[in-house]
Amino acid sequence: MSSARPTPQPRDHYRAFRPITTRWMDNDVYGHVNNVVYYSWFDTAVNALLIERGALDIHHGGTIGFVVETQCNYFAPLAFPQTIEAGVRVAHVGSSSVRYEVGLFAEGAPTAAAQGHFVHVYVDRATQRPVALSAALLAVLDTLR
Repeated sequence: MSSARPTPQPRDHYRAFRPITTRWMDNDVYGHVNNVVYYSWFDTAVNALLIERGALDIHHGGTIGFVVETQCNYFAPLAFPQTIEAGVRVAHVGSSSVRYEVGLFAEGAPTAAAQGHFVHVYVDRATQRPVALSAALLAVLDTLR
């Protein structure tokens, strides 16, 4: 484990952005978004981009992505009723896996309020065994590097 303290990344570290609307229920008793919600936003940002760009069919596709690793660092609080801008980039592509990095920004902020990553392993829907990344997915991933 690295002893270097993470620092918030600027917007230009990310390749695609997606707005996310906070909800009243996202706030916890301390008046800011609860940490578990950030992981939901990671999933939402990445999967929405893949669906919109034709690389993932969550209802009928033969391949699905399982999250096998995730991590988040927090730098500044976010709270309802803010709009969040989720930045996404691809950090690594394997034969059946992808490491996505996600930065969560308060609307218009120059640096991330939180950032982290998750790793998807793509598997056959029926057998749940790893499969090679499809050409359609690889094409989308190239735009996010």
